[in-house]
Amino acid sequence: MLQPFLAPAASATRPSNQGVLSAAANGLDGFISHHGGDLDRVFGRAGIDPEQLQHPTLSLALPNYCQVLEEAARQTGCDNFGLRYGQQFKPQALGLLGYVGLCSENLEQALINFAAAFPYHQHSTLIRLVDQGECYRFDYQVRHDAIVECRQDAELTMGMAANLVRHVLGDGWTPREVGFEHARPQDWREHRDAFGAPVRFGQGGNWMLIPKQPLIGHAMPGHDPMLLMVVKDAIRQLGERASGPQLPEQIRQLLRATLHHGEPVLELIAEHLQLSPTILQRRLRDHGLSFTQMVDQTRQAMARQHLRDGHLSISQLAPLLGYSETSAFSRAFKRWFGVSPRQWRQGS
Repeated sequence: MLQPFLAPAASATRPSNQGVLSAAANGLDGFISHHGGDLDRVFGRAGIDPEQLQHPTLSLALPNYCQVLEEAARQTGCDNFGLRYGQQFKPQALGLLGYVGLCSENLEQALINFAAAFPYHQHSTLIRLVDQGECYRFDYQVRHDAIVECRQDAELTMGMAANLVRHVLGDGWTPREVGFEHARPQDWREHRDAFGAPVRFGQGGNWMLIPKQPLIGHAMPGHDPMLLMVVKDAIRQLGERASGPQLPEQIRQLLRATLHHGEPVLELIAEHLQLSPTILQRRLRDHGLSFTQMVDQTRQAMARQHLRDGHLSISQLAPLLGYSETSAFSRAFKRWFGVSPRQWRQGS
């Protein structure tokens, strides 16, 4: 039986990774410079001290990490910055997270260990490997209340995961299919070429279908049981999971993940949180909030971000925010900001 990476109970006395280990930005400064970016400007706007990148076990705040990737894409004029950065990102460059895969017994175990260790590497993130019969589905989604724009991070992470498989099966290996939650970018064909597979955009999350058959029987070339044990222990000590987010952040995460299904339902959100609707409303009042306010705030943040990106038309954006009609979205937007979505986009 495959044994995934197992975590001991959290301990208040151990150091905790509250963001993402800076190994995730290995070589980022050189990659930005290679694409003509101004390092001081990119890192300055993202609030990151470049010195932190020299220490792979230090923690970067996740919002700053996502922002530096988005800022790098803007400053370099390379819209597919995260995709290209991920394609060249070798597993060993990820530090402990990379080596937990590289030291595993076989490729299937490497993927299982990689996914199970990821929450120690990066908090406020959904990461899982789902058995779907012929394929594993590798799921990834940032779930942080302060982060709306994280396209570059998603494309980077999918590239990292693909490269772990290619480390064993060669550069010619391709997944069956890849999906991203963000809208289709202008240069979307580069994504298809990078993964060698169909790529879908506007999905409910980021995912990659990995056929099982090629994984079976492929030993990891760097398999080292003793080193694997040491690496797992180091990951536990450096990156114990942060305590769960407060209730408002949990609700915003659920809303962002489910709005595209239609108008949010209080009872369904409460059921997901294992609370009664009455208790959920009472706890929100303790935070000075209501469920309606939270739906409005989440829609506002998502609407601003998507309008700024410019990839979706108004009619495409409305159902993504849970509106059955474009007119309903336009009325809500004017109530929020005093102008129509089209006027806001033209003035932004």
